[in-house]
Amino acid sequence: QVQLVESGGGLVQAGGSLRLSCAASGRTFSNYVMGWFRQAPGKEREFVAATSWSASRTYYADAVKGRFTISRDNAKNTVYLEMNSLKPEDTAVYYCANSDRNYVPRSVHEYDYWGQGTQVTVSS
Repeated sequence: QVQLVESGGGLVQAGGSLRLSCAASGRTFSNYVMGWFRQAPGKEREFVAATSWSASRTYYADAVKGRFTISRDNAKNTVYLEMNSLKPEDTAVYYCANSDRNYVPRSVHEYDYWGQGTQVTVSS
């Protein structure tokens, strides 16, 4: 059984920064793709960023490119999302997810395990 636990969300003013963490257990973390998604009220869950098992490949949604950075520490079984220059439209529940694909997917349907989410609220 895989467990993913996010932390680091909170309330921040526009232009501020937050760093989300996702601690994984129950699977050999370094073998799997890790991704971040978000879901705002009334909207579908959407892709934010993802990283291959070695972190040699990273992908970002256009809306966050240049502001967010995904990274992972396989020794700590943790993936991070550094979020800078936050905007009110970044407000959402952020989820980390795990995939066993041999490529880096961006669809929610290609991730197998999910965390419970952490709320990020950006005030204007």
